[in-house]
Amino acid sequence: MISNGVEGRGRTIHVGALSGNKLHRRGWFACVRRLCQHRADKIPPGGRDAQGEEAMRGLLGVLAGGAMMLAGCLAPAAAQSTGSPEYAVTYFDIGSKDFDKAAQVLRPFAAETRKEDGNREFTLLDEVGRSGRFAIVEAWRDKATMDAHAAAMKTLAGKLQPYVEAPFSTRAYQPLSVAPPSAAEAQLGTAMYVLTHIDVFPAGKDDVAELIKGFVAASRKDKGEERCDALVWDGHLNHFQLIEAWTDHLAREAHAYDDHSRAFRAKLTPYEGAPYDERLYEVVR
Repeated sequence: MISNGVEGRGRTIHVGALSGNKLHRRGWFACVRRLCQHRADKIPPGGRDAQGEEAMRGLLGVLAGGAMMLAGCLAPAAAQSTGSPEYAVTYFDIGSKDFDKAAQVLRPFAAETRKEDGNREFTLLDEVGRSGRFAIVEAWRDKATMDAHAAAMKTLAGKLQPYVEAPFSTRAYQPLSVAPPSAAEAQLGTAMYVLTHIDVFPAGKDDVAELIKGFVAASRKDKGEERCDALVWDGHLNHFQLIEAWTDHLAREAHAYDDHSRAFRAKLTPYEGAPYDERLYEVVR
């Protein structure tokens, strides 16, 4: 927040504040009136000739016009501003015998969601070796667009209810270290995904956040890496989510045995409040 003031002769007349893109226009106009009155008070009795009055009106016009132009320029910027991206990860279990029935519900829902305003990702995953243990990774432009989709997710849960062994468990996340989308994401439909939930003691959350950011940055340089992002649970800052995608199982294994990966796990272990929860997935296409 930037405090503003206009200098009158011998004193400062405070305008108000400019916070982000929001201009307090009333403050500007009040300032103009007060400044003009202040200038008028300095003219001795009998000294208000036509030239002085004309100058005063000119000053008023310039200041008022400038305030209106500035407010007009800033208003569109304020209207276009949005909040930070929002993410969500949802886990749920479907009975193996009902996998195909559930998939018939999930596939069109995913396709329609990707067309919604504000949606940046809706990835449907099935756990490798334990078919029917689903995960959904969502990304939205901001909280408003994610909240607007909440009713549709509730409807989806209802449609899947006859096949569900464990209901939807959803967590909302904020970005900790998220890379911009790349051309490689076009191939993510065939990638091996890894979702990892990291739970640490609250006292060490800041240290762990830095460890994770370093690990993610190093992992993005590994061969076969197609995606490596880190999120933090909204409202629970000692819980983290890693989202990785690798070209295949061999690339993922090579990454896991890399020196920087093993060093990360060794440094993380003393902070852990729960076991390192890492799960492998394939995309449901």
